[in-house]
Amino acid sequence: MAIRFQRIIPAKQILKRILPSSPELVNVPKGHVPVYVGETQKKRFVIPISYLKHFSFQNLLSQAEEEFGSDHPFGGLAISCREDTFIDLTCSLNCP
Repeated sequence: MAIRFQRIIPAKQILKRILPSSPELVNVPKGHVPVYVGETQKKRFVIPISYLKHFSFQNLLSQAEEEFGSDHPFGGLAISCREDTFIDLTCSLNCP
């Protein structure tokens, strides 16, 4: 019986791709990353880097990358999904 693993993107690899030299990082606390969320208009959220290792968050990132590529012109992660979907996901990650 073969076990199939989902593609797991290491947090360091994600951060190197999106944060090489972003002036917007001035307002981001240490240990956090800016994320731009929305289908048409992007809203900025600042989330803990630890969220990047969670399976459900990585699924969301993979879906966004497949649909829209990995170019992040905002200086942070750009995720094209509904804001309420993103908020629900981050709330579930925040709960113990």
